[in-house]
Amino acid sequence: MAGSIRAVMIARGLQTILNVGLLALAVMLVIFLVKETAHLSTVLFVSNEKESSYMLIESLVIYFLYFEFIALIVKYFSSGYHFPLRYFIYIGITAIIRLIIVDHKNPIDTLTYAGAILILVVTLYLANSPRLKRE
Repeated sequence: MAGSIRAVMIARGLQTILNVGLLALAVMLVIFLVKETAHLSTVLFVSNEKESSYMLIESLVIYFLYFEFIALIVKYFSSGYHFPLRYFIYIGITAIIRLIIVDHKNPIDTLTYAGAILILVVTLYLANSPRLKRE
């Protein structure tokens, strides 16, 4: 009896530490999101047309990554302290798309990245199937 009470106390303590850490991470992500917004607005007004378009696209994808991580943290708290697998897959797809935009010089690497995106999309389809979906 006393052992189970102690285990519950330890679990609550660890959950509190996790929650505080995630809240701190969310605050940092919001700060980085604001900085990225400032950077994005600066890139919009750069005179070099070709270079600014690549920087703009890369900044937009990074911007979406920040949104996805913040949404993941919000979903964690709203779904009873659970990280949905779907959000990690969305983040992975967005990160690989950013990698393709930034590093697209080698066609074999780009094809490999596209294959990884295909695998993640199939995984997303399977994760959203009625048998595996819990929400």
